[in-house]
Amino acid sequence: MLDELRITGLGVIEDTTLPLARGMNVITGETGAGKTMVVTGLGLLFGGRADAGRVRADPGRAMVEGRLRLAGAVATTVHTRVADAGAEPDDDGSLLLSRTVTAEGRSRAHVGGRSMPVSTLSEIGEQVVAVHGQSDQLRLLRPAEQRAALDRFAGAEHEKLLGEMRETFGRWRAVADDLADRRRNARERNQEADLLRLGLDEITRVDPQPGEDDDLKAEAQRLEHAEGLRVAAIAAYQAVAGDGADEAPHAVGLLGSAKRSLEGQAGVDAKLGDLAARLDEAATLIGDVTAELSSYLDSLDADPARLETIYGRRADLRALTRKYADDVDGVIAWADRARGRLGELDTSDDLLDELDRERQRLEDEVNALALRVTAARKEAAGRFSEQVSVELAGLAMPHSRVEVAVVPAAATSAEGADDVELRLLAHPGAPALPLQKGASGGELSRVMLAIEVVFAGAGGPPTLVFDEVDAGVGGRAAVEIGRRLARLARTHQVLVVTHLPQVAAFADRHLVVAKDTGGAVTTSGVRVVEDTERARELARMLAGLPDSDLGIAHAEELLAVAARERRN
Repeated sequence: MLDELRITGLGVIEDTTLPLARGMNVITGETGAGKTMVVTGLGLLFGGRADAGRVRADPGRAMVEGRLRLAGAVATTVHTRVADAGAEPDDDGSLLLSRTVTAEGRSRAHVGGRSMPVSTLSEIGEQVVAVHGQSDQLRLLRPAEQRAALDRFAGAEHEKLLGEMRETFGRWRAVADDLADRRRNARERNQEADLLRLGLDEITRVDPQPGEDDDLKAEAQRLEHAEGLRVAAIAAYQAVAGDGADEAPHAVGLLGSAKRSLEGQAGVDAKLGDLAARLDEAATLIGDVTAELSSYLDSLDADPARLETIYGRRADLRALTRKYADDVDGVIAWADRARGRLGELDTSDDLLDELDRERQRLEDEVNALALRVTAARKEAAGRFSEQVSVELAGLAMPHSRVEVAVVPAAATSAEGADDVELRLLAHPGAPALPLQKGASGGELSRVMLAIEVVFAGAGGPPTLVFDEVDAGVGGRAAVEIGRRLARLARTHQVLVVTHLPQVAAFADRHLVVAKDTGGAVTTSGVRVVEDTERARELARMLAGLPDSDLGIAHAEELLAVAARERRN
């Protein structure tokens, strides 16, 4: 649940904190007091689009902070995502989110005290909160959204089937497009293939090996300077081992003499014995160098023929690098890519026949999956229609019924072969009309609320926000809306922005947004109201008379009725 929400510098709100509770939280206030800014702040906190025009000039930036306390599978999912991003919850398990927007439109997001992309807030929001408002009602009037809504209601197995449908459709589309492109552009493909084959033939004749150009360069350098290398190696050999022809001192002999001198006195001072041992190690190392120098001299040979061969080979490699890449490894990589591209360019009859068979196989698979998706949607449509119609009966529309029409689409897509349309039967015998044509403003609000109640009962995020979904409703229907929202609050945290006292009476926590005008500056704050204050707020909502004894009595009666309803 969302434990606390703080908003600073947003619209008419200068700085306010909303202490939220489990159950049903209601937000009320006079028109223009800033109730909408609360929903706007929630949108920002969970990755919504930032509107710099809503940022107050002083202090020049808006900030929204929220503290989440999660449990169960949602907590596991969110905490894992947060940990992957390098943040972590506080010691008490809560998670602090924040979003800052400047007057210039720059936006920053933080999770668990760490700077994050705004998209991370969006990902958390998808798991934690669902906002339902009048804009969402308009969204649900679109056929594509109605199909998506039915798919969400159908459940996890249906979503899995849809995933299989999308994946198979994507493979079929790719094969069909590939086949069509090969047939349509056969001449261009063949011309490109011929050029690639010419290049591959040239590279194959030379047969370059990885790193060969560097190896040949090093070998040529050794052969070109063979005499200088020989002189240097002989001088070094004589210095460490002598040449055997005279008695000139050399490293091996000198080390041996030094070692023997120290060993003669090692019995008197052990320190000299340690030094003698180290001289022995040095003599061993010098002996290894002597052996390697001898081997090097044996292998060193001025070979004009080999040098000429290397020059020719390097010329062949340079001819390739001038055409295909900067070095030999790049030439080899070009050849590998060319071989792969040749496979893509193939327009042979055998390959086209093979692709056509694969296209047909996948098309049959897509059609079979589409039939299964259609059957699943029709089954879900029946359940959905029944549940929404039951909710409508409780919202003072007992004779109305919502039908979900699953009809063939013009063409099969990744989403299946169906169009989905929500239709309303206003009364028995009335024609089933699309929602936007068959419902008045008040009826549409109640239909949409019934749909949202059914959605929430099918699972979803733990926090639900309803922004004036009761617009155009009053009387008994308003009481029923309050009752249903209170029922949702038994399993979800519910935040409701409302102008109806019948709805506000059902709240577990009632928050009032109050505005204060000082000169030319208007600001708003939020406070919790209880007991007498709450009755006065409901009286204001009922008749605009917060100090009326009759209004307060009516409000107290409304609160008592709501309390009894919540206990049942």
